[in-house]
Amino acid sequence: MEHRDREPLVRKTSSSYRTFPESAARRLDKEYLRSLHNKRLYLAVFAAVLGNFSFGFALVYPSPVIPVLEAHPSPALRLDQHTASWFGSVFTLGAAAGGLSTMLLNDCLGRKLSIMFSALPSALGYALLAGAQGLWMLLLGRLLTGYAGGVTSASIPVMPGGCRACFSPNCASLAGLVLDWRWLAVAGEVPVLAMVLLLCFMPNSPRFLLSQDKEEEALGSLCWLRGEDTDYGREYEQIKDSLRKQSRRVSCAELKDPFLYKPILISGGMRFLQQLSGVTCILVYLQPIFKRTSVILKAEYDAALVGLVRLSAVAIAAVSMDKAGRKILLFVSAGVMLASNLTMGLYIHFVPASHNGTVANSSLVGSATLPAEPTNYITLIPLLATMFFIMGYAMGWGPITWLLMSEILPLKARGVASGLCVVVSWLTAFTLTQFFLPVVNAFGLEVPFLFFAVISAGNILFTGCCVPETKGRSLEQIEAFFRTGRRSFLR
Repeated sequence: MEHRDREPLVRKTSSSYRTFPESAARRLDKEYLRSLHNKRLYLAVFAAVLGNFSFGFALVYPSPVIPVLEAHPSPALRLDQHTASWFGSVFTLGAAAGGLSTMLLNDCLGRKLSIMFSALPSALGYALLAGAQGLWMLLLGRLLTGYAGGVTSASIPVMPGGCRACFSPNCASLAGLVLDWRWLAVAGEVPVLAMVLLLCFMPNSPRFLLSQDKEEEALGSLCWLRGEDTDYGREYEQIKDSLRKQSRRVSCAELKDPFLYKPILISGGMRFLQQLSGVTCILVYLQPIFKRTSVILKAEYDAALVGLVRLSAVAIAAVSMDKAGRKILLFVSAGVMLASNLTMGLYIHFVPASHNGTVANSSLVGSATLPAEPTNYITLIPLLATMFFIMGYAMGWGPITWLLMSEILPLKARGVASGLCVVVSWLTAFTLTQFFLPVVNAFGLEVPFLFFAVISAGNILFTGCCVPETKGRSLEQIEAFFRTGRRSFLR
């Protein structure tokens, strides 16, 4: 009986949900993918990597800079708890504004020109940071680089294996070992300028050209990217078909349909929980956290080690994502984050201050002046806990949330839903990074980490109850699952 009921529902496919005409054609045939060896395609991918690199570099810029500015001799540049919170968090407000404006920019300019446009606020922001003479220049520089990062990250499609910003935190930490904070801002401009230079030699995206009724240019653009010896004509027709379906508007009545509101709620919930797990706070305040916990190594080296762990974890996720499945990686990721945050919180709470160098109810601000020369190897626990947290995040809840959005969101609702998810994500990140330092000052450093542990436990429950497994599933199966809630359609 179940089998007889299943078939008509699976075959009943909404044209608004399907990207391509064929049921299994959400991606191109494996034979076609194997034929893509055009060097120009690798050039486009490298330009995308540089864009994500720039975004991640700007995000973690405060980590090595805050300890320096806390002890800066000039009162105009010296950070206290309040100003350090704004210096760390204002970036996310810019990213939210940039992500929202990208929906308009991509329609008017296309992805290529939108990304090139983002270089202007990025260059101005880094120039303000490099030449800052007062707090307003620091905050405006962070806001502008955040806006540029929001535009760039929203314009660049989700990369295979979740490679978004995988190298940048590591490189920012390594650069912080040898560069002054002003020169670190100058170094942030290098990937931006390289990206713009590469984009000058690339055509506009075929999808944008088709949306402007420039069919011949769109076909030429796709030929340039894929190569003349590939079956790019078929992909061209598929892009036209998906663009036609995506142009249909979503009505208020349609939002009552489970296959629309369920994936939107799941995507928004995942982005909310992703940020609520504390990753942005930890990355932004990484070196101050290590200084406060007095890890046996210098905070700068600790941050660089964490960056290397993040890089290796992303490589593991890229290999295992299509083999192990999305849900199992989300479970493992949330479990590792739970254990790491719980370990960090309990360590700070129970280990005597004489061993870990922390002081209850003390702020991270001012830790730059504390002597941190511990000899007890128990102080390696915060470093190891943070390493495992970043590893857990990078192999699951970091990249897979982006990937699942592209897999479960109906095509015609994807633009609006993605904008909503951007707002949810970055406003959550702003709230956490803004209140992180005041909470530490009022209640102690262990409280945020115990809170993050509770959220990680919630991530496990959310994954088990709400997130479908999309590995190897057709769009018809995913739609049937959201329409009926019957997991048998995903088998």
